[in-house]
Amino acid sequence: MTAVELRNVSKSFGSHPVCRDVNLAVGEGEFVTLLGSSGCGKTTTLNMIAGLEDASSGDILMNGQRVNDLSPVQRDVAMVFQNYALYPHMTVAQNIGFTLKMRRLAAADIRARVEKVAASLELSALLERLPAQLSGGQQQRVAIGRALVREPRVFLFDEPFSNLDAGLRVRMRAEVKELHQRLGVTSVFVTHDQEEAMSISDRIAVMNQGVVEQFGTPEEIYSQPASRTVAVFIGNPRIELFPGTVARTADGTFCRIGGVSLALDPRHAEGEVEIGVRPEHVRLGERGIPAVVRMVQPVGPATHVTLDWEGGSLTASQPGFVRLAPGSAVRAEIDPAQLLVFDRKTGRRL
Repeated sequence: MTAVELRNVSKSFGSHPVCRDVNLAVGEGEFVTLLGSSGCGKTTTLNMIAGLEDASSGDILMNGQRVNDLSPVQRDVAMVFQNYALYPHMTVAQNIGFTLKMRRLAAADIRARVEKVAASLELSALLERLPAQLSGGQQQRVAIGRALVREPRVFLFDEPFSNLDAGLRVRMRAEVKELHQRLGVTSVFVTHDQEEAMSISDRIAVMNQGVVEQFGTPEEIYSQPASRTVAVFIGNPRIELFPGTVARTADGTFCRIGGVSLALDPRHAEGEVEIGVRPEHVRLGERGIPAVVRMVQPVGPATHVTLDWEGGSLTASQPGFVRLAPGSAVRAEIDPAQLLVFDRKTGRRL
């Protein structure tokens, strides 16, 4: 069953379009992330789902019901914000139970539901503390608990980890994913962090300038990007792009980049293209194109080696530690089966 659906939803502020013909279908219990750089329209899209912003056109549905004219309360969604928005004078228990108190539930019922949510978030020992006595990660868990205790049908996250340090962000994303796997609440998550999106999502909608460029699983987004924009945004180190020309010969189909020819799938038409090469598909060895080492970056499980070659700059991601001095002459072999080919004019993958 589709829990949340957007049909040709657009939003403009005055004459400035922010979102254009957004189409998304989030399944019941699914975790979907809206991913993109600042200003791409992802938070505005989330706010329209929540009812905090009105859509200029299009339909927003929840469980098949059009909700464009319903208030946030009537939509039965819960939202976790970037800044936590906890009441500083209230304890953890009071913060989590505040929305239930506003609904005038019995004190015993509030306490029972607060304790249940606190236990699921490992906050039971902190219920009598004030927000100022908590770490950033604990405060974020309280904010999640306050949303969760309402038992909403849709859970919305607006860059909830942006204010946390790198290590804590990794731990929090694992906690949110585990929580979702345990409870199965339909969730829509907004982030500009592609690693975050890849690690926690069932599907990802990559947005660019108010448009959904691609909506698919993390594997599809990474391995089969629909456009140059998606390919560049996903992956670290980022994909390298080279202008080239595809030509057919008696020996097969090749792409000419500078003075180097790379074998391509024979289905590709002749013409000017851009070739995308991901770092993990480049191997250093005794064969391949001649190159010179510019920089070596060990990152623990892998070493990223930046190379200069006839076509420009290329990064090779090698497993483990690689000891190479800048200026060393090497050869780099590119896996032809993994090359991504884009139309040079439109940016769409061919």
